Amino acid sequence: MPVDPHIAAMLTMMEQAGLPPMYEGTPEAGRALYLALTHGARTPEQLVPVGGTEDRAVPGAEGDLKARVYRPDGDGPFPTVVFFHGGGWVIGDLDTHDNMARNVCRGSGAVVVAVDYRLAPEHPFPAAAEDAVAAARWIAAHLDEFGGDQRLGLAGDSAGGNLAAVVAQALHDDGTPLAAQFLIYPAVDAEGEYPSRIENATGYFLEKDTMDWFYGHYAEGWDDAMDPRLSPLHGADLAGLPPAVVVTAEYDPLRDEGEAYGEALRGAGVTADVRRYDGMIHGFFDMGTISPAAQSAIDESSARFGELLRG
Repeated sequence: MPVDPHIAAMLTMMEQAGLPPMYEGTPEAGRALYLALTHGARTPEQLVPVGGTEDRAVPGAEGDLKARVYRPDGDGPFPTVVFFHGGGWVIGDLDTHDNMARNVCRGSGAVVVAVDYRLAPEHPFPAAAEDAVAAARWIAAHLDEFGGDQRLGLAGDSAGGNLAAVVAQALHDDGTPLAAQFLIYPAVDAEGEYPSRIENATGYFLEKDTMDWFYGHYAEGWDDAMDPRLSPLHGADLAGLPPAVVVTAEYDPLRDEGEAYGEALRGAGVTADVRRYDGMIHGFFDMGTISPAAQSAIDESSARFGELLRG
């Protein structure tokens, strides 16, 4: 099907604005632009309502990390979900992904703990992965401070979906119980060759040159592109991982690798609900305020994740 008309109008507006490509600028400029396009463009009326929020810190691999806790309406106990933001490991923060975390909280009925992590190029691979694992381990040991019961899930979009998948594998190896994982158009195979990377290389918000820019800042100095901390699709043993909702978008360069990860999970005996949303592009999970179809996909997939969290 064609690109959703509301999202197509946004793409046209961005093209007409004549903004330089992110990959031609600095990481600092990319961060400022991304914040302006997300948090900076949102009106108070567009804020997704939740029961309450709290800013705090959680331990990372080399020091405390900023975190934001989102609580649903109602009385607990609730499952707890550790959420990692996207942005190619280079841009993005708690504010750029505030509404996305709110949607996951509201849609799944869980306490969401959104965790920042060190960004590249100042902190290249594997810094983000190490922070994500360390934070998730600490939260797993302190669930009474968050949702209040023993159900723990992981979620993230794009680079954050990569980190959620990496953390799921690491915590499984530790023997930490996990209820579910929510992988939203995840980046899971650094050097894989997929038709979607060619078909959707330009014109759909995330472009191949920008992906290369992200990977270059994050992991250019790392020799092994199949390191499962970078490319979780190549994890040695996926058996026993928690059930997953894997979200992909029709017009996304990352579409095929996300679906390949879902198939790999199924092949290892893991329940994987792979949901491709036609007419959507990379980033649609933060476009519910402009696209009813995007919001419907957000609500549907988040509700399914909530079902898996509760078994």
